[in-house]
Amino acid sequence: MIGPLATGLILLSLVIGIFSLVTTARNRPMGRTLLVALGVLELGLLVQAGFVIAALVRGEGPAETATLIGYLAGSLVIPPAAAFWGFGERSRWGPAVIAVAGFAIPGMVGRMLQVWQGLP
Repeated sequence: MIGPLATGLILLSLVIGIFSLVTTARNRPMGRTLLVALGVLELGLLVQAGFVIAALVRGEGPAETATLIGYLAGSLVIPPAAAFWGFGERSRWGPAVIAVAGFAIPGMVGRMLQVWQGLP
């Protein structure tokens, strides 16, 4: 895993979560800004996944490969699912779904870093 990329993904995800909470508090539906931000987040997660998969193919990586792959797969599914659900829900609760995703991704990426480093 690339540490600086993981840090950037965590920060971007937290910004998305906070912006989504503000949008929810303002009683606004999900807009184009949140959709683009989720797309950028997904692109970053795909880049990180590419590096992780390449390292695993080379024989590098942690002993807990299944756990790492589970967190990796989960983190790749959350942003598109949240975008679909948030865009479909045209009330204030659409951005609330995005906020949940925005706050879930940092935990998953942080846990992937821990697993990658061999921490319990």
